[in-house]
Amino acid sequence: MAEQNNPQVKDRDISVEMRDSFMDYAMSIIVSRALPDVRDGLKPVHRRILFAMSELGMSPDKPHKKSARIVGEVIGKYHPHGDSAVYETMVRMAQDFSMRYMLVDGHGNFGSVDGDMAAAMRYTEARLSKIAMEMLRDLNKETVDFAPNYDGEENEPVVLPSRYPNLLVNGVSGIAVGMATNIPPHNLGEVIDGVQAMIRNPDITPMELMEFIQGPDFPTSGFILGREGIRQAYRTGRGSVTMRAKATIEENNGKARIIVHELPYQVNKARLVEKIAELVREKRIDGITDLRDESDRNGMRVVVEMRRDVNPSVVLNNLYKHTSMQSTFGINMLAIVNNEPKVLNLRDVLYHYLQHQMVVIRRRTEFDLKKAEARAHILEGLRIALDNLDEVIALIRASRTTDIAREGLMSTFSLSIEQSQAILDMRMQRLTGLEREKIENEYNELLAKIAEYKAILANESLVLEIISNELQEIRDKFADERRTEITVGEESILDEDLIPREEVIVTITHTGYIKRLPVSTYRSQKRGGRGVIGMDTKDTDFVEHLFVSNSHNYLMFFTDKGKVYRIKAYEIPELGRTARGTPIINLLQIEQGEKISAVIQVEDSDIDKYLFFSTRQGIVKKTPLEDYNNIRKGGLIAINLREDDSLIEVKLTDGQQNLIIGTARGMSITFSENDVRSMGRSATGVKGITLTGNDQVIGMDCVDEELEVLIVTSKGYGKRTPAGDYRSQTRGGKGIKTINLTEKNGPVVGLKVVKSDEDLMIITTSGTLIRTSMDGISTMGRYAQGVKLINIREDDAVATLCRADKNEEEELSDIEEGGLVVEEISDSTEPETDVEGEVDTLE
Repeated sequence: MAEQNNPQVKDRDISVEMRDSFMDYAMSIIVSRALPDVRDGLKPVHRRILFAMSELGMSPDKPHKKSARIVGEVIGKYHPHGDSAVYETMVRMAQDFSMRYMLVDGHGNFGSVDGDMAAAMRYTEARLSKIAMEMLRDLNKETVDFAPNYDGEENEPVVLPSRYPNLLVNGVSGIAVGMATNIPPHNLGEVIDGVQAMIRNPDITPMELMEFIQGPDFPTSGFILGREGIRQAYRTGRGSVTMRAKATIEENNGKARIIVHELPYQVNKARLVEKIAELVREKRIDGITDLRDESDRNGMRVVVEMRRDVNPSVVLNNLYKHTSMQSTFGINMLAIVNNEPKVLNLRDVLYHYLQHQMVVIRRRTEFDLKKAEARAHILEGLRIALDNLDEVIALIRASRTTDIAREGLMSTFSLSIEQSQAILDMRMQRLTGLEREKIENEYNELLAKIAEYKAILANESLVLEIISNELQEIRDKFADERRTEITVGEESILDEDLIPREEVIVTITHTGYIKRLPVSTYRSQKRGGRGVIGMDTKDTDFVEHLFVSNSHNYLMFFTDKGKVYRIKAYEIPELGRTARGTPIINLLQIEQGEKISAVIQVEDSDIDKYLFFSTRQGIVKKTPLEDYNNIRKGGLIAINLREDDSLIEVKLTDGQQNLIIGTARGMSITFSENDVRSMGRSATGVKGITLTGNDQVIGMDCVDEELEVLIVTSKGYGKRTPAGDYRSQTRGGKGIKTINLTEKNGPVVGLKVVKSDEDLMIITTSGTLIRTSMDGISTMGRYAQGVKLINIREDDAVATLCRADKNEEEELSDIEEGGLVVEEISDSTEPETDVEGEVDTLE
């Protein structure tokens, strides 16, 4: 009951109390701790550090003093918070990688761009920098208001005079309650030029100011990509700019390496190096062999060594994509204006700064005017005394006390108390003629200054002229060249944008090794030259596919399981002319047990073409190439196969081709591609040939009447038959006989449509390899048994065959028009053969 009658106890809803208390706390944080004042660009802690150092006399011409002394002064008089917070703030003001123009001149270990902490405050020393003195200039001339400190025993400035626009020049970041600020640093010369432009044209727009202020200028240099984010931030107060490290690509002993010289603002170099190493370990970035930080006092230098076969531009692009070598700076120009937080555009920031400077100049002028008038008033009294010197001396000698003399002077000569006291304090030496002249000169000079000060206070244009002149003095003294380069805007750069479009040679061996070489690797030769070695293959291997492609063309790899994988030609490692190649399984995510059945090269002009499939069970399918535009890294189902079926061949067609299918039991069928309707990617297909018994398809090819059909059997027999002997039939039939099979020649293992100026490569199940000229194989009718191409042992059989360019000993083939020559197989894999099939047995 007593509490209810107590007038100091009031009923209040707790939600209202919590809301009001929190708002009071939030505004205290916003105004007194976290956000900068638009006038000097400083938070209270920065302002207090600079003021305390000024009060301690730590000017640039004085020796450094211990940081601990500065911190003690700040927290003891002005900033009621922890010493670590004050010291960390002072440290940042002394870091050349944090501040564009350092306000504190540090002596000792003040941290590094690697994130190293500064030494303890008892070890480091500091003093004000020269440009910091411009923040404090005229502080003793009543240019700004002072307020009591936290305990009321001291006074501190509410804002500093800030003779240059520090909010933009050094930037600031801070997180308050429900809001945050993030203003990037700028170039001093550009910002001052912007203020000068506003003085000349008060109605200047933010976009017009960009003619003078190009954009942020970070202390760590680097690049800014594009100007759109800058325009948005300057126009609205909010925007985002993309920062990028400066890196160059160097050649060292034939290997490329990336050298990083500059980093985006606020990026920790040590963490960046750790991130790159992590990406290499996780194989998210391939091709990096070594990573070193060679930075020293002369500058930053991070070296990224790479393998010879990787494209350094692609690696660099991936570093930009996956690390902080490319990062964004979110601009939010929030500052305190008249004790309220406001988001300001570029013109607003300069406008409020200019208004602050007009106040500073007026108050300084008023201070100087008062001082000049006070001195002129004293000099007027001295002039009166000198004009009436005898009377003054007589009056003073006749007075018994100083007070009587002062009163006598005041009443006799109508002087003020200050003038009378100045006369009494005047030394006898001032009575000389020379001293009289000095007084007259000083008085006349003061009258001129007083007139000037009054003219300034009465004319705003004169105030602006003074601001302009003083800003120009600061620009001439402290401005430097822009560090951050603003480049043309770029969208996200794709790796292939960095790959030049050029003709390359792709080779794939029988055992699955693949490589890429520039066409220039093979020198131009006249027909009949010796040629150069194109690949150092194993004895049991040979080049099965060799073709010229554009580096940006797609290569589609089809497997016997009916899946398709796709890579671009530039993704194949570029290796030396004699290098063996890279296992294809290192490039494609082929599942265990899958084997490559066909390789199709796709150019940009092939968009209207088709893929024609043939399976071992005689199923065929035609699907538009465009259905395979989106192939994942893990592959894509190219054709739905039955459980006991497998894909044996794929051809790229124009939809009007004639195709021939051959079976193991010597049957074949030739039909028009038009007989097969176009189907979707997930379709199984239709019957291409009807098989009897346990027969199966062993090959498919596009046929032309001017070419020949080559048939090879398991026991090494073969023949060529004119394609015209194979009449066109309807798809799905049993076909016609293509060879007379007996126990002597065995089942058919291969069917190819060939030309007479090619070579034939035959490999057996035991690894025996023969290379023979195609024109040395007899041309026979469809019913012939063929001739022996290779001697086969009883426990051996022909496994596979493929076409190859002409043997160099007979006639070197040109890879493309212009005479580019390649020897596909090393000497050890090129046995001399005749029709009867002299062979080399391969281990």
